Amino acid sequence: MDYDYRITGRTLQKLRRERKLTQEVLSGLAGISRSHLAEIETGRTQANVETLWKLCAALGLPLSELFRRVEQAHDPETRNSQ
Repeated sequence: MDYDYRITGRTLQKLRRERKLTQEVLSGLAGISRSHLAEIETGRTQANVETLWKLCAALGLPLSELFRRVEQAHDPETRNSQ
C-alpha cells in the first residue's frame, strides 16, 4: 500500500472544519504559516511529526487519533466495516 499524503491533509481539513476553524486560526494556534497548512491540507507537502503534533494539539486531539483516522481512510476494509 502506498501512502497518500492527501489523505492526511483531507483528514486535518475535516477536523479543522468540524471545529469551525479557519486555516488562519488553526495555523496561528499551531505556530505554522497559513500557506504551509494549506499545502498540508491539499497534500502538496508532507508534514513532519512535529508539525502534525502541533496541529493536533491545536485541534485538541492526540496525534494517535489523527494517525488512527488516516489509517482508516487508507484501508477500504476498515472504512466499510464502520
